[in-house]
Amino acid sequence: MDQDNWIVHVAEARKRLIIVGICFIVTFAAGLYAAPGILLYLKSQPLAEPIAWNVFSFTDGILIYMKCALIFALMFTVPVLLYQLWAFVKPGLTEHEAKSAFPFIPVAFMLFLAGLSFSYYVVFPMMLKFMKRMNQTIGAIETYGIDRYFGFLFDLVIPMAIAFELPVVILFLTRIGILTPDTLKKTRKYAYLGLAILGSCISPPDFVSHLSVTIPLILLFEISVYVSGRQWRKMQSSPSGS
Repeated sequence: MDQDNWIVHVAEARKRLIIVGICFIVTFAAGLYAAPGILLYLKSQPLAEPIAWNVFSFTDGILIYMKCALIFALMFTVPVLLYQLWAFVKPGLTEHEAKSAFPFIPVAFMLFLAGLSFSYYVVFPMMLKFMKRMNQTIGAIETYGIDRYFGFLFDLVIPMAIAFELPVVILFLTRIGILTPDTLKKTRKYAYLGLAILGSCISPPDFVSHLSVTIPLILLFEISVYVSGRQWRKMQSSPSGS
């Protein structure tokens, strides 16, 4: 790459980063405005209503306020970042490759939202009820800090939301030739074991809760195998192999 082309690429990357940065600042500001409403909505949920959100330091409230705004900003900035990344590499792709890569952006975002919703409305209530039941069993007095409540919430829902990206990751790895349907089928039993372990780690230790978390993860894996197989057959039947 000569110097002129390098300068053009750097300028293009700078422009894309500026767009992402502006998007983050705007959505973070919007998140600061929306944070009280979001927090009040979370507090109004039936599971959270009996829980008093105590603060044990002057900074607890503002830290949760800022974290809420940050997550709000990231939720809307990540799709913009993915689009800008796609737009940056698009000139180096064929028309077919560019069209094939573009759907990854909305699909990844929708799967992230699906994982976020599933973990908050299904997994988090199960975990919270189990933890409260355990505390009551040993006769503990329940006094919850707002920072601990949201720390527990974020530590649970964010990894689950990321786990829902599995189909997109597997499809992408298939698209670039690293994974094949045969490889996925051969590793199915190990994948099931790993997903069962993951499900047991993020769900209460009872059979029903394990199934409630593990079955959706296994279904995601099977969807990934199916989509990967379709993509692989399409690639094999294409004259260009793409």
